[in-house]
Amino acid sequence: MSITDKIDAITKITPEYLSVTPPCPKSVKIELTSICNFRCQYCALRTREEKGRHMSLERWETYLRILKDAGVEEIGCFYIGESALHPQVSDAIRIAKEMGFPYVFMTSNGSAFTPEVAKKVMAAGLDSLKFSLNYHDQDQFTEVTTVSGKYFDRMLENIKAAHKIRKIMGFQTKIYASSILYDGEQREKMNKVIQQVQDSIDQHYFLPLYTMGAVAKERELQLGFKPTAGNMGRIGALREPLPCWSVFTEGHLTVDGLLSACCFDASKKWIMGDLNTQTFFEAWHSETFQELRKHHLNKDVTGTVCEKCVAY
Repeated sequence: MSITDKIDAITKITPEYLSVTPPCPKSVKIELTSICNFRCQYCALRTREEKGRHMSLERWETYLRILKDAGVEEIGCFYIGESALHPQVSDAIRIAKEMGFPYVFMTSNGSAFTPEVAKKVMAAGLDSLKFSLNYHDQDQFTEVTTVSGKYFDRMLENIKAAHKIRKIMGFQTKIYASSILYDGEQREKMNKVIQQVQDSIDQHYFLPLYTMGAVAKERELQLGFKPTAGNMGRIGALREPLPCWSVFTEGHLTVDGLLSACCFDASKKWIMGDLNTQTFFEAWHSETFQELRKHHLNKDVTGTVCEKCVAY
């Protein structure tokens, strides 16, 4: 199954999940680290006031066991931070695979995904690696990420190196890339960059510019970008913003073990439960979560934390 097939299966809310108490999600993303070396203009991470930190492997394993017992099958070892910065990211992947999760995946901005990291995570059994390739040149890279343009070339070099390592070592990790379309001109400009790495990736796809829970929308508009309402999936298979799939078909766990209803929750505004004190289903079916889902099913999130996200 390709990465776009997996994405589409999550973003398309099938009938059994259209409930205030949906079944266990097939996939859960865990914030292995809340640290990122970028400060992208459009990212919800810019709103986070607390200092980022890494999750301990002890807590990681504890949360994995809770999710395994609940019936979760796929683990994303990332959420909002850059997991390649975690000094034990390969150990985290190994633990998830040894625990029996059939599909373990991660997304990286590429700059910190060095050949050394690539070799370790692939050897640990990583099934899918996706690079966020969102800039057509160094100038745009610097404008969007607010970090040195030198990381742009490093990102491209790391993508190529990951493919080379996979080929030489015979690893089975699939390598993908996605790109955000900030405006109508971005696709054509991005195609030139994609051509540079097309032999190093198995598949590429485009994404719309999300409102990131509306927390970054004002800055996006200042930059001349045109965000879409909510999270409608990938370009080519966009969904209606309501009901939002993130509330029904995928779990999102913060570095503190808090269950969030939003895939962009860097500010803990969408916290629905706490796996430090609750079972997964106690959090997944909490009264707070049920009430939010009720609004989504009615396609009216007025007065909820989701109101601004879909209002654009």
